[in-house]
Amino acid sequence: MDVVLDVLDTFVFDKLYALLLPAKSFDLLDQDSVVDYNSHINRYVTLTPSQYAVESSLARDNILRQFLSLFITIWAFGLLLYLTTASLSFALVFDKRAMQHPKFLRHQIRLEIGQALRAMPVMAALTAPLFLAEVRGYSKLYDFPTGSPFPLYIYLQYPLFIAFTDFAIYWIHRGLHHPAIYKRLHKPHHRWIISTPYASYAFHPVDGWCQSLPYHVYPFLFPLQKAAYLGLFVFVTIWTVMIHDGEYALDSPVINGSACHTIHHYYFNYNYGQFTTFWDRIGGSFRRPNRELFDKQQRLQQTEIQRQVEEMERLVKEVEGSDDRCYEQDTKKTV
Repeated sequence: MDVVLDVLDTFVFDKLYALLLPAKSFDLLDQDSVVDYNSHINRYVTLTPSQYAVESSLARDNILRQFLSLFITIWAFGLLLYLTTASLSFALVFDKRAMQHPKFLRHQIRLEIGQALRAMPVMAALTAPLFLAEVRGYSKLYDFPTGSPFPLYIYLQYPLFIAFTDFAIYWIHRGLHHPAIYKRLHKPHHRWIISTPYASYAFHPVDGWCQSLPYHVYPFLFPLQKAAYLGLFVFVTIWTVMIHDGEYALDSPVINGSACHTIHHYYFNYNYGQFTTFWDRIGGSFRRPNRELFDKQQRLQQTEIQRQVEEMERLVKEVEGSDDRCYEQDTKKTV
């Protein structure tokens, strides 16, 4: 994130802070300052800062400024990535016939987006301290392949990241289903029994932050190349959207695809995994998706839907006690 911050400081934040918090006096930029200000990006490509770099009372290395800049960056980038990937998935992949399911909520798309938009700034504020620690040099992130522990690690860092985060998120997610905290934190995400891609970030903000922690903790525990970290961050966002896309293209006993995650939304206490089914199998929480889900015609037959609804209603009562959701079809019946 230090490289990203150098770029954003040069093109956005230097001028913004100079305008909002101008310095009473400042020195003209000299050649030594160029190296000091953009030392991270200059390892890749030379980027000369503008005159605004020294015109703010908050210097680039000021911890408050770094926190604010990271907060804005995380929020804006996360919002852009969420809206772009979720909208593309909804337009091109999502089976919109699912919106006729009896458990699809009234105004659900609007509610999902609204929940995500409210959660994102809080999640960004909670995540910014972790990125701040990275920027200030406390992580094991490195710039180039030559910084890896050994040559093969260049390739191993990807499956190691997936394995670690899959393990940690499984247990965090399963913990969020504990009765003591489920209703306060995780229930807002389970409001969407029939999820759409827009449900991917429709969390209680603390819930979303908890489940993202393993991604941010990893580079403090294990070496990770900076470019790989940014790429994995984008991949994780896309994956999170994909497992809510309602298009069950992958029937795998190993990969936790959208069908497995749909079962989690349907029936609550199964398939807590993020990327694989491994820990669900170890923890006794794996439930293989019904064969009907993979057939576009059978999954929408009345007998299959009725079977789903009966089990859903039983489990909602068991897990939540009562169902306070407002379903689209219930609304139509009263009109």
